[in-house]
Amino acid sequence: MVTPTAGLDGSGAMHRLLAEHLGEFDQVFDAEDMQILGAAFDKAWEAVQASGVIYPEDKVELVRAILAKHIIAAAKDGERDHGRLRDGALLALAQSNLRSVPRPLR
Repeated sequence: MVTPTAGLDGSGAMHRLLAEHLGEFDQVFDAEDMQILGAAFDKAWEAVQASGVIYPEDKVELVRAILAKHIIAAAKDGERDHGRLRDGALLALAQSNLRSVPRPLR
């Protein structure tokens, strides 16, 4: 078991996850959008770390993907508020079943 911080940085991971999934969207996020999404991801990840929850090493990337995919999907629907993006991602994580792969983006 490792802590969720194991060798991973916040916004860099978000940008990588965005790049992996942008092809699934009809729109392209501009630089300001990317800053908003990255900041929301960083805050969500900080909340996960602060929670004290310890995920097995093989689940850390899955946790981060759940957060990122929710933020991306909410932004696709027009959400740009950091707090709502963060809170929605944390709720999605709380409701997720970490034994399965996250659902595809809508």
